[in-house]
Amino acid sequence: MFETIDSIISRDPAARSRLMVILTYPGVHALAFHRFAHGIHRIGLQLIARLISMIARLLTGIEIHPAASIGKRLFIDHGYGVVIGETAVIGDDVTLYHAVTLGGTSLRGGKRHPTLGHRVIVGAGAKVLGPITVGDDARIGANAVVVEHVPAGATMVGVPAHILQTRMAPQGFTAYGTPTNAEDDPNHIAVQQVLARLNALEAKLERV
Repeated sequence: MFETIDSIISRDPAARSRLMVILTYPGVHALAFHRFAHGIHRIGLQLIARLISMIARLLTGIEIHPAASIGKRLFIDHGYGVVIGETAVIGDDVTLYHAVTLGGTSLRGGKRHPTLGHRVIVGAGAKVLGPITVGDDARIGANAVVVEHVPAGATMVGVPAHILQTRMAPQGFTAYGTPTNAEDDPNHIAVQQVLARLNALEAKLERV
C-alpha cells in the first residue's frame, strides 16, 4: 500500500503527504475497491464483484471492471471518468489521467480491451480501444484515440493517433503523456509547417 502511495507522491507535486494521498485521492480509493472486487471475482462471485465495482464508481467516478488485471503502483490522477474494461491488462508503474478509456471494440468474447506495458502514461481524455498492446514506456497524449499497437517508447498524439516520436530508452515521467520540448510539441510542429509554407508562398510571389 505505502509503495503505491510513495510512487504517487513521486509523480504528483501536489501530493504533500501519505495521509493526504490516502484521504483525498479517488484513484487510491478506486484501486482499493478494485483489489477487493478482483479477488471476489476470481472465486466466482461475479455479481457481488460487479456490485462492489458499482459502489466504487458511485464514490469515485472511476469505473474498473473487477476482471481487469492491474499491476503494481498504478496511479489514476484526478480520475473522474476513467473507464477500464473487463479484459484490460495494465502493467506496473502506469499513470492514467482523468477521462481515460481502456475500451473494447468487439461484442465477441475473449480479449477485447488493451494491454498496457510497464511505465505507460495515458493523458487526459485519451481513448485506447480494442485488443491492442501499448509497449513499455509509451506515452499517449491527451485526447488521442489509439486503435493500433503502440511500440515501446513511442509517443502517440492525434485522432486517430500517430507516432510523434520513438525512443527505445525509458523517457522518465512525463505529465499527461505530453512532450515538454518545443520541438516535440505537435502544436509547435504544425505552426512551424504553416510558417514554412507561408514563407515559400511569399518567395514565389516576389519572383512573380
